[in-house]
Amino acid sequence: MNVLIVDDNQAAADLLQELLVLQDHTACCTYTGQQALDMAARENFDCALVDLTLPDFPGTEVARQLRAGARGEPPLLVAISGFSADEATSAAGLFDHHLQKPIDFDLLDRILARPLAG
Repeated sequence: MNVLIVDDNQAAADLLQELLVLQDHTACCTYTGQQALDMAARENFDCALVDLTLPDFPGTEVARQLRAGARGEPPLLVAISGFSADEATSAAGLFDHHLQKPIDFDLLDRILARPLAG
């Protein structure tokens, strides 16, 4: 699975990328919303892990634009934040899943495996 990671915490994003690569995924890190949109314009991603609080604009806007600009099937969108799931899912229903920091890597692995099984 090709995963786009969007998180302004560079150390956390880089660690998540390393863990995903160890699980045989392809992963790319971006640290701002604009970097994520620029990367998504050049490459198709199966999944985007998006922090809700980014320095340039909210993660909800990143999700909205990723869905709107998708070529073909939109990516699986997973909100990553320190917020509760209720706060994240109230973000206009843009996200398929929500992971609260610190990320439960077993749950993330199950989320990423589910589309592959279908």
